[in-house]
Amino acid sequence: MAIDLEALYTDLHQHPELSFQETRTAGIAAGHLRDLGLEVEEAVGVTGVVGVLRNPSTGSGTDGPVVWLRADMDALPVAELTGRAYASTATGVDPAGNIVPVMHACGHDMHVTAMIGAVERLVAERDSWSGTVVVLIQPAEEYGAGARAMLDAGILDRYPKPDIVLGQHVTPLPAGTIGVRPGTQMAASDGLTVTLHGRGGHGSRPHSTIDPIVMAAATVMRLQTIASREVDPRGVGVVTVGSIHAGLKNNIIPAEAKLELSLRYADDEGRAKVLASVERIVRAEAAASGAEREPEIRTDHTLPPTINDADATARVTTALQRVLGEASVIDPGMFTGSEDVSWFARDAGVPLVFWFWGGVDPEKFAAAAAAGTLDSDIPTNHSPYFSPEIHPTIEVGVTALSVAAREFLA
Repeated sequence: MAIDLEALYTDLHQHPELSFQETRTAGIAAGHLRDLGLEVEEAVGVTGVVGVLRNPSTGSGTDGPVVWLRADMDALPVAELTGRAYASTATGVDPAGNIVPVMHACGHDMHVTAMIGAVERLVAERDSWSGTVVVLIQPAEEYGAGARAMLDAGILDRYPKPDIVLGQHVTPLPAGTIGVRPGTQMAASDGLTVTLHGRGGHGSRPHSTIDPIVMAAATVMRLQTIASREVDPRGVGVVTVGSIHAGLKNNIIPAEAKLELSLRYADDEGRAKVLASVERIVRAEAAASGAEREPEIRTDHTLPPTINDADATARVTTALQRVLGEASVIDPGMFTGSEDVSWFARDAGVPLVFWFWGGVDPEKFAAAAAAGTLDSDIPTNHSPYFSPEIHPTIEVGVTALSVAAREFLA
């Protein structure tokens, strides 16, 4: 009996789990893969799942090509406001021990659903292809750590090595649309924590202190000039200060302030330039404030650019156009968001193709585009209002992943 993918999706949506805590999601995915006849291992890279579907060519003496398919499964600490009947009301405990709302605000529940549907289709069609499919249900993409955890667990040594890595991400494009391009599909990213050291004291005696809040304010403003004045306007450079933490009371000047930064760039050259500029500004502003101790700059995560192999992308694009229609496959441009999927292809030394597929009602998208209100009317990933249309998003995701996989299977 066919898997009820809508029921799977709504169940996953109602039971989201934070990064490296996806035990329920992993168990459900693993159960479906086992039911479909795959060899399955759980707890790979903490909570990851690996499934292997072997379908060797009769009489060839070889297992044929190996395709790795990847879907991520973690959710975000976001309170859902979609109003859907299946909206999440779940909570979780974040790494700091805080109880937080949890929502699939990035669509990873849709990714897992489409993956299970694609594997089901590949199993049903196994008489018409040969090779090996390795399914990766990856944890902790939102931390930028899940792919690395699975690789560090030795998956390249323990499972058939890929000839290509394929993956996809639901996004606010019209449902039925695929967005894919050769070259850089998503930006590289670094997450930094900057600690500025001052000298604390009484709020009534600022002259006897070195105020890290003023230091932080000056630093935040100066950091904005990197993208506006140091990065070539034709290039990509994003410097976002996502959080500032300093002080506990209005009449106490604290001893330190912490900034958390998110940096984005298109290539290694851009990364080197932005990182050098951040360090120069942070240290210069500390010196300008008379800091007696050098600031600390810690890298919390590094994600490489997501770069699609040109030849493999051309093959996937042609295959998707053949099945979905030429007008349904577009070049969406480079996304400034970042992903950790490329670690799989980089470590294996093989091509990657990663694409986006739409989840927005086409009529709503067209109306917002005509009104020039896409940014305000169409919720994006990580929004509490982000909610892909169930149909035809599931069906298109299943088709895209299975068609792309078939392109590289004998």
